[in-house]
Amino acid sequence: MLELIGDSARGEDYALVRLRVRHGRIVEADAPGVSEDLRGLTLLEAAAVGGELLPVDALANAIGPAVRAAADDRRTAVAMSGGVDSAVTLLRAGERAVGVTLRLWLDPNGPDAERACCSPSAVIAARTTCHRLGLPHVTLDLREAFRRAVVTPFVRGYARGETPNPCIRCNGGFRFAELLSFATRVGAARLATGHYARIVEHGGRLLLARALDDTKDQSYMLARLHPRHLDRIWFPLGEQTKAQTRSEAAAAGLEAARRADSQEACFLAGDDYREFLTRHGLSPEPGLLVDESGATVGTHDGFWRFTPGQRRGLGVSAPEPLYALGADARTNTVVVGPRASLARTRVSARGRLYVPAARVTAKLRYRSPAVGASVQETAAGFRLLLDEPAYGVARGQAAVLYDDDVVVGCGLVSSAASD
Repeated sequence: MLELIGDSARGEDYALVRLRVRHGRIVEADAPGVSEDLRGLTLLEAAAVGGELLPVDALANAIGPAVRAAADDRRTAVAMSGGVDSAVTLLRAGERAVGVTLRLWLDPNGPDAERACCSPSAVIAARTTCHRLGLPHVTLDLREAFRRAVVTPFVRGYARGETPNPCIRCNGGFRFAELLSFATRVGAARLATGHYARIVEHGGRLLLARALDDTKDQSYMLARLHPRHLDRIWFPLGEQTKAQTRSEAAAAGLEAARRADSQEACFLAGDDYREFLTRHGLSPEPGLLVDESGATVGTHDGFWRFTPGQRRGLGVSAPEPLYALGADARTNTVVVGPRASLARTRVSARGRLYVPAARVTAKLRYRSPAVGASVQETAAGFRLLLDEPAYGVARGQAAVLYDDDVVVGCGLVSSAASD
């Protein structure tokens, strides 16, 4: 006999659910406020039961850690964020779909936590979408695991003088590992997400590729996802535009059709990353701004507040615009100089080539244009010789390599230099 307990609270309101499960079915249920008798149901079937908000939330908290199901080739696990993209993905997944939402850690002191893809309101919106379609929805509370795997390395990266991209770490490792594990646990043959990307065959294996909609393409953020997982993953929105997705949701009468897109770096909860870092261990400390010769030109209040290519916040008057060129964490010094001094033509990265490649286009920051490059594989990853200079290359950012639209390699920038 397995006993499961879940609770949920909002303000002074509180709900508690107790279940007893034998041989995979609920035999006893103390769950006031849910809309039907849970006895005789499997946990997966119970995950489709609605009712009052708090009792259903408590039921979800009881079910999440324990739900399992036999393998079913028709079942698809669908990652649900509460937004329009995952809602339409759920529509495409069919009547055997199972929705799953990861509840991740959010900074409680951030100004806009409710817009994040993993906020309590996003979880409720995702569950509502699933239940309206008569489908089960499971919530996985991964707040502390996410904090250890993504948030802590983000803070430590800045403390080392890097410019980490937490979304790359999350999507390329933590998030999909948890989602694929869940899919296996509930017997789903594949995992579907609402990301705008495609999966294609290239060089004899399945690889990630850019989405049809260039304005929404998420292949850069997904690039660390290892190709060995791609045969179990489905991106149904990769061949359409965001406008088509919203139209499809509206035609189906889904409330998510009007929901705004979630922000990036969700754990910041709408805050500036510098304010977040200040609250989480990186104290403001006066330091020197120096030019390329080492001469002092100003002061600052923390090297970690500056990333290569940054102009704002330097507070230095000069005949030509100055940019942050780099920072030394050991001495709390920031080097500044003209834009020409940002130019980098050689880049090394820790990572891997997914297929052999000699010529690629390399994207070195999410919002930077891709540049042609020659590639040399190394023991730790690869080196790039860029066809033309790139500006604002920063340690810790991702170097994503494309052959046309196909991702053929990915690594984290470890160093960059000019000729």
